This record gives sequence, C-alpha cells and structure tokens, in this order.
Amino acid sequence: DVGTSSVKSLLMDAGGRMIGTEQQGYEIVKERLDYAEQDMELLWEAAKSTICALVRRFPTEAGRIQGISYSGQMHGLVMVDRQERLIRRGIIWADQRSADEIQKVYDRVGKDRYRNVVLNSLSTGFLLASLMWVWENEPECYEQIYKVMLPKDYIRWRMCGEYGTDRSDASGSAIFDTGNRQWAWELIDELGLDREIFPVCCESGSIAGAVTKQCAEETGLKAGTAIAYGGGDALMQAVGNGAAAPGILTANIGTSSQLNAYIDRPLYDSKFRTNTFCHVPPESWLLMGANLSGGIALKWLMNQILEMKNYDAMTRLAETVSAGSEGLLFLPYLSGERTPYNDPAAKGIYFGMTLKHTRAHLIRSTMEGIVFGLRTSLDIFKEQGLVCYKTIASGGGARSSLFLQMQADILDCEIFTNKDQERACMGAAITAAAACGEYADYQEACEKTVRLKDKTVLPNRENQKYYEEAFALYQELYPHNRELFC
Repeated sequence: DVGTSSVKSLLMDAGGRMIGTEQQGYEIVKERLDYAEQDMELLWEAAKSTICALVRRFPTEAGRIQGISYSGQMHGLVMVDRQERLIRRGIIWADQRSADEIQKVYDRVGKDRYRNVVLNSLSTGFLLASLMWVWENEPECYEQIYKVMLPKDYIRWRMCGEYGTDRSDASGSAIFDTGNRQWAWELIDELGLDREIFPVCCESGSIAGAVTKQCAEETGLKAGTAIAYGGGDALMQAVGNGAAAPGILTANIGTSSQLNAYIDRPLYDSKFRTNTFCHVPPESWLLMGANLSGGIALKWLMNQILEMKNYDAMTRLAETVSAGSEGLLFLPYLSGERTPYNDPAAKGIYFGMTLKHTRAHLIRSTMEGIVFGLRTSLDIFKEQGLVCYKTIASGGGARSSLFLQMQADILDCEIFTNKDQERACMGAAITAAAACGEYADYQEACEKTVRLKDKTVLPNRENQKYYEEAFALYQELYPHNRELFC
C-alpha cells in the first residue's frame, strides 16, 4: 500500500490470514503552502525496504508467493522521460496549486461536457490539473514526458518493468471516461495532450507483468512472480473491508477521510459534490465523498498547536467532554475541501469558542468535525437514492472507541469493524489472489478473507440530540464564511 505518509507491505495467504506486515514512513515536501510533492525514488526505496524485511522474516512463506498487487494514494502525477528517469518530484493529491488550470480546462472543453464524461469535477491535486500546471509553468519538464502515471504505478513499474495503470486509479486522474472505463480520448485531443503519454489501462485484477530479475535481486522475491495492476487506495480499502456488493458503506478516516458506497452502475451526483470512480471488481463503481483533512487535522492539532505526544493521550482528554463539545465546532478545511464544495481556498474554523473551553474541547470538536464531514457525504448519498444496510469503519477512525461511537451517533447507524488492520493492503492482497485464480470473483474472495468483529457500535440517542443541533450549525459555517476565504 503506497500511502501518503508511509508504505506498508503485507503477506497474506489465500484464506485471508495475515502472515506479517512491514511499514516505512516518509514525508510530504511542501516548498510552498499550496504545494504537496513526494520523491518517488524515496517511495520506491521505502517499498523495497518493507518487501526485503518481510522476505527476511518469513522466508518459507515468501518463497511460495504466487501474486503481488498494489494499493496506492490516488490522483497524483508522476512523469518519466524516454530514458525511464523521473522528470521531477511527483505532485500528489494534497497539492492545491492548479486552480487556474482547472478553469482553463473548463473554458476549453466546457464544464458540463467535461463533467458528464469524467463524472467528476476537476479538483486540484488530480493528475490532469497537475499536468496542465506543468505544461503552463514548467514547459521544460512537460516536453520531456514519455509516460504519466499514478504513484503506485511507478512502484509497480520498478518491479515488473511494464508501464500501465488500472481503471480504478485512472478514473481518479480526472481525464477518464468513467462510465465507459477508458481514457477520455476526445477530451485528451481537445486539450492538446499527446495520447501516447497515457499508459495502457486494464482492470485491477489483470496481470501487468512479472517480477524482473533486477527486482528479485533487490528484494528477495522470486523472478517471474505474477504482478497485478492493483488499484487506488480508497477502492482497495473498500475491497479489504468486504465492500464487493451493493448495500455496503465504508467510512475511512486516515490522513484524509472518505465515505464510500459500492454501486453496480456509474451513478453520480448531478451537482458533482461527490466523486464516482471505477471500482476494483469489473463492471462496478464506487461513489465517494472525500474530505481532505481527516486524521491529518488531529496530527496538526497534536504537533503544532497542543504539542502533545500521542493520540491516546488526546483521546483520553476528549472523552472527558460531552457530545457536542459544549458548543465548540470545528470546520476541518485545513487543506481546502472536496466534498461538498470542491474549494481549494476553503479554510478551517473553530467556532463558538469561549473561556470555558479547554484542550479537551479542542480535541473532541476536531474529531466531531471530521465525522461531520462524513455525515455530509452520507446525506448526499441518500439524495441519490442509495440504500445501505451495513457501515464498516476503517483506518485510524476504526481504532478509537470514541471515534467509532461518534460515527455511530452522527451517521445514525450501527458501525462494524474488521478483526484485522491494514484494509488497503488486504484489498491489494485479495486482488493479487483473485488475479491468480484463487477465487471465482471478488464477492467470494471477500467472503473467504474478510472477518468482521462480532461486537458492533450502536448509536447513543442522547448524544444524537446534541449532534443534530451541532451538525445543522456546522453546515452553515462554510456558506457564511466563503467570501472571507482567500
């Protein structure tokens, strides 16, 4: 799983048993406040390190690996030249520099026409917006491009030597015909982009290649081991949580946060407040509400404001405050926002602060604000007529009992969790097994590998009274302050 803050590698058997995991972290490079970049070579070194560690720890099991697949942070732009060298650092999903380029794309091809093909609004940090920015601002880099790819595709290329991407991740590039599951060739032509820079695009479970001799020497993997294309992390997270059939919601709180719903047709919000992506199982899609500041808002509060040492200490403090944080509200737009406003200029707000409020209130209101973002997406899903019978919490938001209770209360539903962690890695491993023919389809794969805990979290009706009032006020914060953001 090639994430934003770390890469995680997992070894799993066909029955879903986790043999072992390894993780190595890295940082986002921010030369300016609105920039977010990463050196893909450092990410490859981190990935290689985690693979080597697993092979050393579990040599017998590693020698029996049949297939490898990937989960990866979505939307980012990675570019290589004809000598197969990185042209510059990757511009990742959190980047906010390309607002002007978005308007130019809409001016050139028409906003409605664009969105009705892509089924999404164009957002900063998406591959197309970043590519247009490079064209306008770094022409010397643009002219060197041989292939563009998403971040996890670079790692896969280093392992199998074949360029390509998958339909789930490509549909998050914002230059993809999402309904027809192919590159948006007409839009590519109208924007003046070269078709040749876009790699072959296949389903997530298709075989992309095999471990090369060089990769085998560097990692300890067997040369010739099958490698599948993999997919975007939000989609793989959904697979790892068992969302391979209609009616299942996944609520993920990681660095960012998302609410995802499996759909069997390319449904999209006519106001384009959410995203629609191709899902990992063939002929399926995922409706997503995405919030840019999930757990990173808590990390910011911990490190830069409160100077506390860990999340457990923060949670213990937050538990001393009642639901609704005694009137303190947090609008978690620290890096702009996607759902529902798609506004890179949006800012965070603490609202209702008084002399009675303490660190504990700040922490709890921050957590509540993150979950209110998920609630916003849920309301939009319901407007689209979606009926969901099961909600599964994932990411850091599934590890905290307080976060789980907040999700049950604010989303007004029973919350399920998985027995195992690292759901994006599990989704990648499930895809590798499916690609190797271990299962008839993804539904069977999830039934055999995903194990939910018996204990669930139910809504607290007393808490809900406070949250309904707070959420109504939360919804007013952005509209009343939008003109002040700049």
